[in-house]
Amino acid sequence: MTSVFVYGTLKRGGSNHHFLAGQKWGGDARTVSGYTLYSLGDYPGMVRSDDPTHEVAGEVWNVDPDCLVELDRLEGVAEGLYARVPIKLASPFGDSAVETYLYLPGLIGRRHLGSLWVEPRR
Repeated sequence: MTSVFVYGTLKRGGSNHHFLAGQKWGGDARTVSGYTLYSLGDYPGMVRSDDPTHEVAGEVWNVDPDCLVELDRLEGVAEGLYARVPIKLASPFGDSAVETYLYLPGLIGRRHLGSLWVEPRR
């Protein structure tokens, strides 16, 4: 099992949450400082930030290898849209790194969201 931090459409109630069906919820979580969110339209992108006040709220999920392959596909890892990387989370998850997806393309024209993304109602 791999622990993955999700912060957008994969969260409970999100439009892509079904990709986590059958996986184990690990709890609500927050990154350590140094990360922030930008709006990419219908979903957010998390990037590193030099601002020590920036952190991101989300959830931890413990996923099996097959699910991790599907998440990589969904996030466009092979296409260079996101990179799956290890990050540290704030307490109580602070003892070990978890995986998450960082957005790779440029942010020009993208709206800064800060620490929380709420999926628009459809």
